[in-house]
This record gives sequence, C-alpha cells and structure tokens, in this order.
Amino acid sequence: MSRRPEDLRVVFMGTPDYAVPTLRALLDRGVPVVGVVSQPARPKGRGNRVEQTPVGALAEARGLPLFQWPRLSNESYATLQGLAPDLIVVVAYGRILPQRYLDLPPLGCLNGHGSLLPALRGAAPIQWAVIRGLPETGVSIMQMEAGMDTGPVGLMRRTPIGPEETTADLFARLAEVSAAAMVEAVEALCAGALAFTVQDHAQATLAPMLTKEDGRLDWRWPAQKLHDRVRGTWPWPGAFFERDGEPWKVHATRLAEGAGAPGTILAHAPDGPVVACGEGAVVLTRLQRPGRKALDGNVFLLGDPLPPGEVL
Repeated sequence: MSRRPEDLRVVFMGTPDYAVPTLRALLDRGVPVVGVVSQPARPKGRGNRVEQTPVGALAEARGLPLFQWPRLSNESYATLQGLAPDLIVVVAYGRILPQRYLDLPPLGCLNGHGSLLPALRGAAPIQWAVIRGLPETGVSIMQMEAGMDTGPVGLMRRTPIGPEETTADLFARLAEVSAAAMVEAVEALCAGALAFTVQDHAQATLAPMLTKEDGRLDWRWPAQKLHDRVRGTWPWPGAFFERDGEPWKVHATRLAEGAGAPGTILAHAPDGPVVACGEGAVVLTRLQRPGRKALDGNVFLLGDPLPPGEVL
C-alpha cells in the first residue's frame, strides 16, 4: 500500500559535510526526521576545541533529536527502537550497522553511496574515482545489508568527472546529486515504485580508505596517472614527493608536453616548473616546501629556481 513521505518516521544517520545536503533535502521535502545519529563531536585544530560534526550542527539548528554515541550498543539500539522509525537513511555515517539495526525499520535502511555500484565499494569511492582517472561516476541508492556496499540498488544517477576536477570539487557536486536522488528514492519507495536490482558481485571493485602513503608520487608514472593522483588526493591526504629526505607537497598540477628522465626539471612554464614523468610531463602549478606556505608555481620559482636539468 502506498503512503506519503510526510507520513513516514525517518531516522537519519550521517556525519560529514557530504551528508548535510541529503538531510536538508529530506527536511525541505517535508519528510519527518524523528532522530539524527552522527559521530561524536571531537577536538580539532591547534586549540583542540571541540567541533560539532556538520550533520550534528544542522540537526541542532533544526531542533532535531541528536544522538552521538561513541559506539553502537544495546543502549543505542533501544533508543532507536523507541523512535519506531519506518525507514533509516544513511549517508556517510562512518560505522557499519549491525544486522539488528538493519532489521529495525519495516522499510529497511537506504544508503546513499558515492559510486556506480558495484564499482568502488568501500570508504573512499569519490577519491578513488578521481585517482583512477574514471570519466564518470555517480551515486547509488541501495538497500543496506550486512556486506560492505553489497545491497541491491534501487536508483542510480550518473555524472561525468571533469579532467581537472579534484576530489574536493567532486565531493561538493556529488553531495547535491545524492541528496536529490535520495528524496526521489524515498518518494518512489512510498509509492511502491522503487524496484531494487541485485548487484553483479563479479564486477565489484574496491575503494579502501585512503592513507597518507596514498599521496606519494612516483615520477616514473605516466603524467596522466600522476596528475590524477594529485587531483584525487586533494585535499586529503595530499600529494607529495620526497626530496633530501623531506616531503614536498604538490597541491595542483597540469599536463604538459615534454620528455626526459623521470623527475627532471625540463623548463619553466609561466605557471611553474615542468617536470618529466615516465611518459609526458606535468607542470607543478602549486607546491609547498617543508615548513613553508603553499605557493603558486610561478611564485615558488622566485624563491627556489629549480633550474632545468635538476632532478627532484
């Protein structure tokens, strides 16, 4: 039997900026959110000040019941049980839900995942889409089950990835795509019109959580691969190469013509040093020496000429 989204009882689970547009879109659509679950607020910055999560801040601003348990336990389960949700919506919450949580709402748990499943299952699908130089990605609204992003998909939306787009750019754009897709999925679910398709598990690829080491650059890579690594690891963990035993950060690059031994400075372009890669070359358009501020490539060369022929 169909029902109106306005008649649902929904619990929303999410934590970072990426999840905020979805919670806002559900509220603006008139979907009753009876509780919000987010990761605990934690100290940040040099002052170690406790900073509310982006989802937590929106929940507080809208006067929604907010729960920030350090871990999921009998207490948290009992609380959610008491809220009697018809549906749980999850976007970048940050924890795997035990089976009893998945079984709690009659309409199940919908997750907004930032890839075209079964591609890029895991914690960092947006980053790895850029790192791997994919021409497109998207969002998948799936019914959650015990496996990591293995549930059947009810709705999918595609979007191209620009050749210069960074992870930060794509995060901001996909957050809005995901929000619109989730509202559409909830409306279709209420109307009994959301058909789920089982994923082809044989086609699955993984997108594991990034580490700082994933930002390490290798000049032997083709220029396109190196450029994609810089784009995909911005703003975290950030790309870097080691020189004299210290990490030099590379904030931005562009592709360039040129050939030479990998890591060799070939020339000075108007926007920075041209560096040879295993195939082709890149211009370091923004970089940062250890202990210094990040500078545009042309400004960097005023203080550190990096003469042609020098090897990084």
